[in-house]
Amino acid sequence: MTPTPFDLRRTALAELRHDVLDVLVIGGGIVGVGVARDAALRGLRVGLVEQYDFASGTSGRSSRLLHGGLRYLAQGRIGLVRQASREKKILAAIAPHLVRSLAFTFPTFKGSGWPRWKLRLGVKLYDWLNPGGNLGPSAGLSPDDVRASLPGVRTDGLTGGVRYFDALTNDARLVIDTLRSAAAAGAIVANYVALASAARGGTVWRCRFRDTETGEEFDARARAVVNAAGAWAARFPASRVKLRLTKGIHVVVDRARLPVTDAVVTTDGPRVLFAIPWGERVILGTTDTDYAGPLESPDCTPADVACVLGVVGRTFPAARLSDADVISAWSGLRPLIGGKSGKPSDISRAHRIIPTEPGWWDVAGGKLTTYRLMAEETVDRIAQHLGRPSADSQTGTRPLLANPDGDGVLPPVVSADIVAGFVHHQWARHVDDVMVRRAGWRYDRREHLAVAEQVAAIMARELGWSAEYTSAELARYHRMTAPLAIGWEAPPPSAQEDSAP
Repeated sequence: MTPTPFDLRRTALAELRHDVLDVLVIGGGIVGVGVARDAALRGLRVGLVEQYDFASGTSGRSSRLLHGGLRYLAQGRIGLVRQASREKKILAAIAPHLVRSLAFTFPTFKGSGWPRWKLRLGVKLYDWLNPGGNLGPSAGLSPDDVRASLPGVRTDGLTGGVRYFDALTNDARLVIDTLRSAAAAGAIVANYVALASAARGGTVWRCRFRDTETGEEFDARARAVVNAAGAWAARFPASRVKLRLTKGIHVVVDRARLPVTDAVVTTDGPRVLFAIPWGERVILGTTDTDYAGPLESPDCTPADVACVLGVVGRTFPAARLSDADVISAWSGLRPLIGGKSGKPSDISRAHRIIPTEPGWWDVAGGKLTTYRLMAEETVDRIAQHLGRPSADSQTGTRPLLANPDGDGVLPPVVSADIVAGFVHHQWARHVDDVMVRRAGWRYDRREHLAVAEQVAAIMARELGWSAEYTSAELARYHRMTAPLAIGWEAPPPSAQEDSAP
């Protein structure tokens, strides 16, 4: 008999509590799942828990770019650019279903602080810092070149521009497919499981967890614990990481309103924003402002949206973008390592692996592009701690599992088979798990509420939800998506097996 999603979850939770793990990872974002995959491929016994859904934090709310960071060159962070450029190409090789080469056009204007000659040198250096060559060759552009490639671009003061290459991904799908690859290598994974406490006894950590869906608590033991909780990382007593949280928002508009084929770099003084073509839509963003509010639901205010539309509108004044053009939006938090002084955009995106007490590591900072390297370096240290340093990382050459229900980017239509696959094989427990992270239908469609009703009906059949619980799930999704930002909200009570009609 084929095991149900409930059977699979019960088995995973039982395995977490059964034997002493080599590595226990706290956090189901891209860094945590990268650590779990790397450790599992080295033969370590690995468990991973996430208090909400996988990729529900920063890792599902990014700009969806894999990039070396052209603007970091201006900050003199050559090593970071080289490191990220190398990782970008590795990800293109191991996850071709999720990584697409993308050209960026950077128009230049008189008095903008971004002179064409300086950018021309910068993109050539950017190519040189990509070992073996970039994903495409950079080039200088004349004003006529820019006008021809960017319809509706501002012409007043236009001095030309440059063109260079980075890559586009689907951040949440990258998390899910990395996690699927970790599970295939033997990692035990569970979402909606929160860490309540952790204490060290000799060489073993005893961690107390709470199943947020049932309220049940249980213990798990591990020889090593990795704190990869992102914005939540500083909340644990054993943690020593000092974070500076900054907020970034993105808005989505129809591509007919801004018909760009390249990604376009727009500027607001030293700050860089992008217009990124994404199917029939364009993603605009991001902001970078200090944040001190609730971690679960960073707000996306009208002022934030106006800021993004204003910056892009100065480069494309003929588009006359307004709030009415916004199809959807998301906001996320960057867990940066740094002090309180200086501008948020000046804080380094370098990562740190911090040993605190024996067997506990805080892993913080970094960026989506460098997650695989962060994981490799973390597991190197854990293997040394466990006395098993001989196994080398395999994550730089072994491909990720592709999505069996599509190309990993965006399933084109709501299908019972696709949604059932998300439930049975990709840990989807709630409507937003599918709508926001597995398929991305929330961001792509104005009619997402009608799509959510179809998804809820399919999930109700697969998970045995009662009519009351299905209604509660839809009401929760409506509340979560009523503002522009997606926050996290507790699931309705008394779900699961006993909710079947």
